[in-house]
Amino acid sequence: MLFWIISAFLTVAVAVALLLPLLKGAGSAPIDDAGEAAVYRDQLKELERDKAQGLISAEDAGYARAEIGRRLLAVSNEAVDASGRSGAKGLNLLAQAFVILCVPAVGLGLYLKTGSPDMPAAPLAARLENPGNNIELLVAKVERHLAENPNDGAGWDVLAPIYFKMQRLGDAELAYRNAIRLAGTSPTRMNGLGEVLIAGNDGIITEDARSAFEEALRLDPWDPRAQFYLALALEQAGKNADALGAFQALAKASPADAPWLPLVQQHIAANSGGAPVAGLPAQGSAKAPGNPTQRDINAAAGMSATDRNAMIRGMVEGLDAKLKDDPNNFEGWMRLVRSYAMLQEKDKAIAALKAGLAAFPPEKDEGKQLIAMGRELGLPVEEALK
Repeated sequence: MLFWIISAFLTVAVAVALLLPLLKGAGSAPIDDAGEAAVYRDQLKELERDKAQGLISAEDAGYARAEIGRRLLAVSNEAVDASGRSGAKGLNLLAQAFVILCVPAVGLGLYLKTGSPDMPAAPLAARLENPGNNIELLVAKVERHLAENPNDGAGWDVLAPIYFKMQRLGDAELAYRNAIRLAGTSPTRMNGLGEVLIAGNDGIITEDARSAFEEALRLDPWDPRAQFYLALALEQAGKNADALGAFQALAKASPADAPWLPLVQQHIAANSGGAPVAGLPAQGSAKAPGNPTQRDINAAAGMSATDRNAMIRGMVEGLDAKLKDDPNNFEGWMRLVRSYAMLQEKDKAIAALKAGLAAFPPEKDEGKQLIAMGRELGLPVEEALK
């Protein structure tokens, strides 16, 4: 009941705030100008009689006539303004009625549609005890616990990846560092810290991020995430031969059905020294539209750089057109986004990412892989998610 009382009070307060300017403009001073105008007309007639009888000179009569005429004109203008105010008053009344009737009705309708009027009242402490699936309440619960127990490494370990998913990168980095400081290093924590640092630097692997992945690999020499990012660091540094070897080693050690394998194959193609990613097929992607044939690959090897780039652009555009006709091909979208990014066509890469996410929604595994690749390429993923 208290909720409805407070809601009614707030609604009245808002309505009054909206009505005040209308009420101020609604009033108008009473006007009775007809009699005053008649007086001035009588004065003009009397002036003419006095002039005819010689009681006033022609010059004085002219001055007096001008003054009376001025006053009569002013009264006439006020009468016109009064009629205008009368019309405006009608509109003012309509605006007041709209505020009084529609504001409460719209507010109540929106609350009944989007709110929870049947939910029993509960203080914040009670809601934090039973947050259900409300991620913000879950985070608030853990944050309250950590405020009282700042040395709980397990709590920071739980909170860090949640912060990362919420794109609270500064908080995520702090949480990972606290978890590492209090609970020690682990491949998961070091990889998580490295990925947060990459996300905060527009997809660039910084020295701190590289150190985190190196520590993860020291703890687990077969960790595929650490291997991938360290190979990517070599690629970003322009060490294509070393990057190629690192990606090939990861591909060789990965299971045949590993979800990261198509992405690794694309990097192998990009660093192979032949046609870039757009011009070479990924492993296991024979069904993806736009793949070059072996003849295309052999022909590209004998071309000049200019001719090869022209051939690659043509193949990318062909892949783009085929995906528009048949968008249900995940590997095709992955290759198209990366191809446009490698060709330095950022706008087309963002458009391809947006189209790919339309076919594979962000909440699905394929959509998450597209988003991760977009961030890895330094694309503004938020634009594609709009």
